[in-house]
Amino acid sequence: MIEIIIITMLISTILNLVLKQFEIPTIIGYIATGTIITYGFNLHDAIHSVELKQIAEFGVVFLMFTIGLEFSVKHLSNMKNDVFIYGGLQVILTATFFSFCAHQFFGIEIKSAIIIGLALTLSSTAIVLKLLNESGDINKAYGRRVLGVLLFQDIAVIPILLMITIFSAKSGSVSDLLLITLVKAGLLFAGLFIVGKYLLEPFFTTVSKTKSDELFVGSILLVVIGASYVAHMFGFSYSLGAFVAGMMIAETHYKYQVQADLIPFRDLLLGIFFITVGMQLDFEIIFENIATISILLPVLVAIKIVIIYSIFKFVSSSSSRDSLKISLSIFQLGEFALVIFELAFSEDLLDPTTVQILIVVVVLTMIMTPFVLNRIAKMADLLNPTQDIDDRTKLIQHTLKNHIVLIGYGRLGKHISYLIEKNNMKFVAIEGDIKTVKDAQKQNLPVIFGNASQKNILESVAIKDAASIIISIGNSQKLHHICQTVNELTKNTKTIVKVNKFEEKELLDKLNLTHIVVETEKTATAMFDEAMKCSYT
Repeated sequence: MIEIIIITMLISTILNLVLKQFEIPTIIGYIATGTIITYGFNLHDAIHSVELKQIAEFGVVFLMFTIGLEFSVKHLSNMKNDVFIYGGLQVILTATFFSFCAHQFFGIEIKSAIIIGLALTLSSTAIVLKLLNESGDINKAYGRRVLGVLLFQDIAVIPILLMITIFSAKSGSVSDLLLITLVKAGLLFAGLFIVGKYLLEPFFTTVSKTKSDELFVGSILLVVIGASYVAHMFGFSYSLGAFVAGMMIAETHYKYQVQADLIPFRDLLLGIFFITVGMQLDFEIIFENIATISILLPVLVAIKIVIIYSIFKFVSSSSSRDSLKISLSIFQLGEFALVIFELAFSEDLLDPTTVQILIVVVVLTMIMTPFVLNRIAKMADLLNPTQDIDDRTKLIQHTLKNHIVLIGYGRLGKHISYLIEKNNMKFVAIEGDIKTVKDAQKQNLPVIFGNASQKNILESVAIKDAASIIISIGNSQKLHHICQTVNELTKNTKTIVKVNKFEEKELLDKLNLTHIVVETEKTATAMFDEAMKCSYT
């Protein structure tokens, strides 16, 4: 077994390195890896392993948790039109159309048709947001609207999962099952809400005071897995509990640090999930239905583009060009469609042939996405050759650009922030002491809690777009680690570092740092200057 694990890791690494050259997402590499090891090592029996499915499911659990972290009430209220009106219309209209077609033209049973229709409305949040962030288009008008639709789609996953639970019940009327499910959901949400509102903040505060990274990560895992298990006890999916746990933590001061700490777990377990998806591809069924797949793929994509374009062109105030770019951005089917098809199949709501056809269509649209998004402006020019309006200036209040990043908000950091504000400049600070963070946030100062040696934390404050980075950390070991991480992101070309003594400066010599302030040296110079003034008075 250990040989298969090593070979799986080797294949997935090599495949993703190759696919990266063609801008194909790692999800595709993982799915291909699963297919290769299944047929290469005849692991068809392993597909049905309960243990493997449970491990893979926790990839989705952590994905739902990190999505939940984005759903603070404040975040949603700022984007209410994009999320609830346009996102809601997209899901309702697309799901209704696809469900109707599945039932009327393909003879699929109504419950299964509804699940298929809802799954086909979903786009790939992971791929689209990653590409829009890299291009900077997330800050344009069309990018913000794409984000709004994706947020609503992520919210819609929860009722879809609940619907699968209701539809798969073998006994009882639908109305009784719906009532029981709503009561259970109410109890679950109420219980987790009370825990989140009154216990989570003091719990994480106590843990953070230990200054132990492993204890902090362990406490996060306890919350995620604990909430997931409670949801499962109530008869819901593990993912639902994780989503609620994410929403609870989003209201605390620990959101950014938790997000950074959990991403490695999420990505690793999601990789396993997509490998198990690849293990379930049956090429015999695929080849038998290749004509159906060839027709279904372009038809689904074209219909989805037309529906999304129509919503933004005729309902919102978006221009024709922006409406086109929005529809081209989210034309694909997403990773959660794979989750839904897998869950519906395990609950006997979908037959193996239908699942195979749908999985292949989803994967192919995901492969197409990077090629489309990286050429979206050219495609918009061909289809709608009007001038593109850069909306960054309209969104300056929502973005960080040409700001100063302060790493460390102790006495020195506070004084520097005072000087920055005095000169009418913008800053954002990262601090590891929760009390300092809370005190600063009470004064509406842009200070977040987090470990600045983690790339995710630094990227969350738009460090690549910063005018400069000022690091004032007392701990020499942490300082070196932070400087290394900042160097990987910015090459340290605009980093100013304060060190306590000359020996610490020598340790940083290999990190491209040209702005190092030695505290003892500056203090000695200042004190000597003052002494000289005294000597001549």
